[in-house]
Amino acid sequence: MALHILKLCVGADSIDDLREWVAERSMMAIAAGLEPHSVHTTRMVPKRIEEIVDGGSLYWVIKGQVQARQKIIDIRPFTGGDGITRCDLILGPEVVETALQPRRAFQGWRYLKPEEAPSDLAALGGGNDLPPDLKRELAELGLL
Repeated sequence: MALHILKLCVGADSIDDLREWVAERSMMAIAAGLEPHSVHTTRMVPKRIEEIVDGGSLYWVIKGQVQARQKIIDIRPFTGGDGITRCDLILGPEVVETALQPRRAFQGWRYLKPEEAPSDLAALGGGNDLPPDLKRELAELGLL
């Protein structure tokens, strides 16, 4: 069973911000003759890499709510010029909107078990036409 990663999406105020960033990175990869993946570098290297790359996703927390995910294609650990070990999370180009799930701020990333991960919004029958603030408020009330 796949294991997921949960991470704060620092610098993005909305899913649209995240999608713009991913599209820009994908276009840069295509221009360089590479697959349209985006890469997110993180300092801590997961110990359970095999479970994660076996169908796991990176779930993004935006403004205190899990709002989206990207498929994790690969995890590539490396040691930087400063001698610090890091890893690149190689992510698929699609940003999938999820049901909102409140999360407090935390540092780094966390493992996310499949049974704790929010469902894809499309699988729940939509909700894409609601304004982000309304979706967040409905989720806080337990109505979405």
